[in-house]
Amino acid sequence: HKVQVSVYPLIPNRHTVVQHCAPTEIMSSGDEDKDDGLDFIEFSNYLKEHEKKLRLTFKSLDKNDDGQIDLMEIQQSLADLGLNISKEEAQKILQSIDVDGTMTLDWNEWREHFLFNPATDLQEIIRFWKHSTVLDIGDSLSIPDEFTEEEKTTGMWWKQLSAGAMAGAVSRTGTAPLDRMKVFMQVHSSKSNQISLVGGFKQMLKEGGLMSLWRGNGINVLKIAPETAIKFMAYEQFKKLLSSEPGKVKTHERFMAGSLAGATAQTVIYPMEVMKTRLTLRKTGQYSGMFDCAKKILKREGVKAFYKGYIPNLIGIIPYAGIDLAVYESLKNLWLSRYAKDSANPGVVVLLGCGTLSSTCGQLASYPLALIRTRMQAQASLEGSEQLPMNLMVKKILKNEGFFGLYRGILPNFMKVIPAVSISYVVYEHMRSELGIQK
Repeated sequence: HKVQVSVYPLIPNRHTVVQHCAPTEIMSSGDEDKDDGLDFIEFSNYLKEHEKKLRLTFKSLDKNDDGQIDLMEIQQSLADLGLNISKEEAQKILQSIDVDGTMTLDWNEWREHFLFNPATDLQEIIRFWKHSTVLDIGDSLSIPDEFTEEEKTTGMWWKQLSAGAMAGAVSRTGTAPLDRMKVFMQVHSSKSNQISLVGGFKQMLKEGGLMSLWRGNGINVLKIAPETAIKFMAYEQFKKLLSSEPGKVKTHERFMAGSLAGATAQTVIYPMEVMKTRLTLRKTGQYSGMFDCAKKILKREGVKAFYKGYIPNLIGIIPYAGIDLAVYESLKNLWLSRYAKDSANPGVVVLLGCGTLSSTCGQLASYPLALIRTRMQAQASLEGSEQLPMNLMVKKILKNEGFFGLYRGILPNFMKVIPAVSISYVVYEHMRSELGIQK
């Protein structure tokens, strides 16, 4: 007989919802001989194994080892996972499981509640709302992805990073003309030289033909792999260094570790960022390729040129990552409090929407720093251009062009967000199935 089982797992942010557990999930967990059916022995074994896991989870939540889980222990356990909830919210979670109204959970209540739910730990329960950074919108200032211990030991993490890198490469190639237009407007557009989208594209096509719209894309794609790898490895190390308790990382520690990992990756690959700007803005025949570009920069300007604009780029990581995470958390909480009735899973559209909006807000906050960085990277290659440090450049832009002068090129930048997210999501899902990554 098919049984519809309702369970109420702990949801990490501000709401407790009903998650319907399909019988097929129990079937796949307990079907030892893979005959697409559960006999009595298999079902009995499944329950025994599952009960062991539930017992371990119960013990990990029962901090004072008194055989009861109370309000403070639920709060503390979620805080250990980086999820801070109020007393009232912990109370809602407790009430949804508490059968006898004592406002504490004993082993029997816990067991009865979760026995038919394949989710056996809190990490698994919150998987839907993990803030994924695989959606590439061209900027690499976001905090790295979080991987579970299981994903690390099985090697699944590198497959997910590879799928994300491939998605980013296709996405950046698809939106390269808009990215080139953004850089073109950041550097050349001003009050006295207003560049429109149509006018800018006409100028590019006239100067270099159709393929000139993809200038700088090669190195933009090439830097994805080393940056992703360095960021991930640095993130893991910084988490270990910054965590106050071994194996437990709090929200602010995660943010600090992510920002430092981003700074480390940017420091290593920054020469490629400078070359990307120079190659994007180059005129026909100026450079024969990336190596020629690197050689000419080194010969004419020296090693220092490869780190022009480095400081505003580094400063930009903080507002980008901070606002990105804050907006995502707020949107997540809003959805869970208003719409989570039958499931904790909001579906692809909601997750994509939340991720896109939060990344866009992060970009909006850090955009002036990105513009300053691009101008500093480009200024030595522009004829008659002053070599200004960051503070003087900001003053000059504000004086000559006003506050909105810091947002030149933001239109093509926002125009590429939706196609970039769409392309990267489709490619990422395709790569996941090709690499055999289970959902």
